[in-house]
Amino acid sequence: MTDRTFRVLALSDPPAAIAKINPTPLPPGFKVQIVAKDGADMTIVVPDLIPQGSELSDAELEQVAGGGGANPNRCGMSCVASCQFTSVF
Repeated sequence: MTDRTFRVLALSDPPAAIAKINPTPLPPGFKVQIVAKDGADMTIVVPDLIPQGSELSDAELEQVAGGGGANPNRCGMSCVASCQFTSVF
């Protein structure tokens, strides 16, 4: 990245940085975290809690069944561990 001013803004105020490059506003309450490469080795996103006694629907089971490698139709290329997908840039 060569734009030092944008980098500083992105690290200090991610929504403002996104607003500079994307005219579509973020949804209310949507949180964005941007970290510098020198300080982040891995980010793990913890899923929402499922209420006790809840069961997955057939559609939800289908989404997680089968495993497998990088399949953009199954995982949206967001799984770092199994897809070896490391960046969107």
